[in-house]
Amino acid sequence: MSGTAAALERMLDPVGKALNADVAERILSLRADAATQARLDELAALNASGSITVEERDEYEALVGAGDLIAVLQAKARLSTAD
Repeated sequence: MSGTAAALERMLDPVGKALNADVAERILSLRADAATQARLDELAALNASGSITVEERDEYEALVGAGDLIAVLQAKARLSTAD
């Protein structure tokens, strides 16, 4: 786990402890909508090819960061439903 991911996990630990079953299930069901996923795929391809602009890179990093946040929240939600 990267240092950033570990820090995010620590920061969100209190959130995970506060989840009830209904909220945890809703977090577990979070997915990007089709348009957002398509844009993320497009930006990932531009990034991989080296032809991404500064503005596109900022957008890509924001989307990836949001995905990381959701992934950590989902991990916390899985742990809260395992109890």
